[in-house]
Amino acid sequence: MNKIDYRTQTTLITGASAGLGAEFARQFAERGSDLVLVARRADRLQALADELSAKYQVTVMVVPFDLTVPAAGEALAKEVARRGITVTSLVNNAGFGTHAPFRQEDAERVQQEIGLNVASLVDVTRAFIDQLTGVLVNVASSLGYQPWPNAAVYGATKAFVLSFTEALWQESRGTGLRVLALSPGPTRTEFFDAAGSDDMARGVRMQTPRQVVTTALRTLDRRNPPPSVVSGTFNWVMTLTSRFATRRANVLAFGAITRWQMRSSRPGH
Repeated sequence: MNKIDYRTQTTLITGASAGLGAEFARQFAERGSDLVLVARRADRLQALADELSAKYQVTVMVVPFDLTVPAAGEALAKEVARRGITVTSLVNNAGFGTHAPFRQEDAERVQQEIGLNVASLVDVTRAFIDQLTGVLVNVASSLGYQPWPNAAVYGATKAFVLSFTEALWQESRGTGLRVLALSPGPTRTEFFDAAGSDDMARGVRMQTPRQVVTTALRTLDRRNPPPSVVSGTFNWVMTLTSRFATRRANVLAFGAITRWQMRSSRPGH
């Protein structure tokens, strides 16, 4: 594969108002790509758009949009087409996590989590994939490689994203489209505020959004990019257990880690 000239690309990024999404926007703009920024918070999107268009002289379109609505992909594609834009690269970053024992989780919140992390991602991908010529990045998670107690639903949604994206990588071979599942570990974003807990990151050195996004883009720069990448050496090592340990050993190991993290979070520890 030839290296992508991002100056010829228009990249749509979901969840672009903060965290990894905003950092993807910055790094794509730095490479010369025009942008379509999608999230619910219009004020944040506009501030980011103003920053990037002034700094990098790229065209940045802001599309305030709720990706949890039914048929989100089709509706988003129609809105983008109405504005005369052809999207050629896509980053599916929008998502959130819940953190609690499954029996205690709010049922409505869990359904929203599955809807945004899985159904919406598939829907948006379906709506745009036929016009993509550059890259397709789906943000998974290191938790997609192993079961994590108290994040059962979140981990399962990211396991879906990982498997789905790796299958698309195979289906897209020979088309010129570069497909990548990006699996970050704990990252300094608003994720843990939304999840309501930082236990999953306790005892772990968190990466910055810039480190994570740089990993993704450097991977895509390779002559033959792999279907997936884990950001961070420690996170990569942790995912190895799912590849070489038995399923039972894997489940027990991460259960023990979760119990240690919960004990460490109690007052006096």
